[in-house]
Amino acid sequence: MTFTLSPGALAPGARIGILGGGQLGRMLALAAAGLGLKTHVFAPEADSPAFDVCTERTNAAYEDEDALAAFGASVDVVTYEFENVPARTAALLSDLCLVRPSPAALAACQDRLVEKEFLAGLGIPVAAYMRVDDAGAMARAVAQLGRPSILKTRRFGYDGKGQALVREGGDLAVIFRSLGGAPAILESVVPFSTEISVVAARGPGGAFVSYDVCENWHENHILKFTRAPARVAPETAAEATLLARAIADALDYVGVLAVEMFVVDPPGGSAGPQTLRVNEIAPRVHNSGHWTLGGAQTSQFEQHVRAIVGWPLGGALRLGAEVEMENLIGEEVFGFEQYLREPGSSLQLYGKTEARPSRKMGHVTRVAPAKPA
Repeated sequence: MTFTLSPGALAPGARIGILGGGQLGRMLALAAAGLGLKTHVFAPEADSPAFDVCTERTNAAYEDEDALAAFGASVDVVTYEFENVPARTAALLSDLCLVRPSPAALAACQDRLVEKEFLAGLGIPVAAYMRVDDAGAMARAVAQLGRPSILKTRRFGYDGKGQALVREGGDLAVIFRSLGGAPAILESVVPFSTEISVVAARGPGGAFVSYDVCENWHENHILKFTRAPARVAPETAAEATLLARAIADALDYVGVLAVEMFVVDPPGGSAGPQTLRVNEIAPRVHNSGHWTLGGAQTSQFEQHVRAIVGWPLGGALRLGAEVEMENLIGEEVFGFEQYLREPGSSLQLYGKTEARPSRKMGHVTRVAPAKPA
């Protein structure tokens, strides 16, 4: 069978390698199957949820170079479900096959200091920050940025992990040691009114598609709800999308990315525009984009697959007047039947074997019908 393809595009039946076997890898593999593509998941955890739905699996450490070499030789393109893939892993695979997004884009988002410097170099507004490598640097940073401020490890932080709030009276040396003495960054606290995300996709030729800007609520530092569209001024949403596109273009990005931002209202309730501070970039499909699965023309997972294999990007139109996504955390998943009974809702369970506290077990998406014209 011969397909008519755009230059550089992969044909149906091509094999996608996915580094990481969690729920994001699982939903990527399901989306790829719907497009007639095969998947090979590489993950170190034997009970990885993505192993249930992929074409082929490799259960090995990310540092196992023999396993990586065999994996890279078996696929046409490699992508990631999370950004903490070792840099050497991505570099080794890039010598064997296409890697999208590129190892350079991945590296720019793995280290909070590198990420902040990249954003600041583009002229994109971020919270004030300083590098902290030891207790002495911690004291100097707090003296400059003040309190309250937030100490974050430069790598491996998510869902509130690897962070410590620096309050008045707090012992700086103790706070620094509480994060294991790892290289860190101190950030000033942004007085934001809303946290928003821009979830967007960029293709190999630079085509760009953005979903509605969405807003996020957290419980215990874990995303609990996302709502689209965000309740912000239209000008704020437009500016957020422009910032996300500038970031994607600067990285020569291929795939779906999410850019988290803080919305800052005018001081004292005065008239004036809202302003934005970019918090972080996620070089992958993202929890705040789960609403697109059942809530948009093309899910973020299908969109990512389309981008990395060089196919045309799909439409990003929201379905319904508004869409809400709720994460099911820990034992909340045991009440899944109630979500199946809700009109306008759709349920995704991740196939995880143990409902531990703070563990994301699934999500439900609720689509409110569009209002009659």
